[in-house]
Amino acid sequence: MAKARSAPDVWMIVSIFLILALGLIMVYSASAVLAFHEFGDRFYYVKRQSLFAALGIGAMFLTMNADYWVWKKWAKLGLIICFGLLVIVLIPGVGVVRGGARSWLGISSFGIQPSEFMKLAMVLFMAKLLSERQQMVTSFTKGLLPPLGILGLAFGLIMMQPDLGSAAVMVGATLIVIYTSGARTRHLGSLAMIGVVGLVGLILAAPYRMKRITGFLDPWSDPLGTGYQIIQSLYAIGPGGLVGLGLGMSRQKFSYLPEPQTDFIFAIVAEELGFLGGATIILLFAILVWRGMRTAMAAPDSFGSLLAVGIVGIIAVQVFINVGVVIGMMPVTGITLPLVSYGGSSLTLLLTALGILLNISRYSR
Repeated sequence: MAKARSAPDVWMIVSIFLILALGLIMVYSASAVLAFHEFGDRFYYVKRQSLFAALGIGAMFLTMNADYWVWKKWAKLGLIICFGLLVIVLIPGVGVVRGGARSWLGISSFGIQPSEFMKLAMVLFMAKLLSERQQMVTSFTKGLLPPLGILGLAFGLIMMQPDLGSAAVMVGATLIVIYTSGARTRHLGSLAMIGVVGLVGLILAAPYRMKRITGFLDPWSDPLGTGYQIIQSLYAIGPGGLVGLGLGMSRQKFSYLPEPQTDFIFAIVAEELGFLGGATIILLFAILVWRGMRTAMAAPDSFGSLLAVGIVGIIAVQVFINVGVVIGMMPVTGITLPLVSYGGSSLTLLLTALGILLNISRYSR
């Protein structure tokens, strides 16, 4: 398939690099105290993040210049490999337990998170499947059930780790792809009601999830337990005001706020850079999502359009959940802020996916 290529979307590139630069600055600021305490090197986390950012940028430029329809050939194999990794990570002694979830594969502090790879593999496969079956997607049994069955299997494996946050992002992004492909709203609405019932069941089946819900509804009912993270996050955001306390001047990163460099880095942004700093990051994400959706609407074929929607969906859903948790509007789920939070496999893979999105923009009409 030969098509004339143009330059990639400049707005998208600028927003990606600005978010990434702000992320590296904030990873250092949020983690310096913790890194010095744990490793005697205040640059420990930012050095590793910079390494993965460099790898991710290299991967982004490769995928930005590799024609996106090549990925259609590898979509099925990629999904099978990711399913295999999700099974392997559940094996005791093989999968590494971090934060109470057996969701990592690796040695020592270096590792990969198979659920991160599954997010991209799932939207890639769904874009291929639904672009080839677009005439059937309005049928519940022939068009909608097969992709939902695949999605449900992946969801189940991720929940066995358990990792509700990654599972929620994958499901949210995939459902956006399915809806965009032309699925009937009433079918998805009926399934959504079943999903809500299932989610309630999952919450009731695990006492720690129920505690998170009660901690979200009333953090002060257990200020040293389930409500601790939300309370400390709000303690960080409140003093930030309009312009913040100043870069590096956070108080909550002194062992008060858990995971200040990962899940709750946006709280440190709000504390140090204030409302204006937090709003700037959200604005940059809004530009990225806007240009991504513009790329999806102008893509030359349905596969490129659905794949662009899926990649944008991963970013949008993850930002929505992370910021919602940090400001106390959603229960704690353990979701990082894309391109900003510390995390090697997540950062590298997301930049790779954004390279694919940029390549699709090169063919936009």
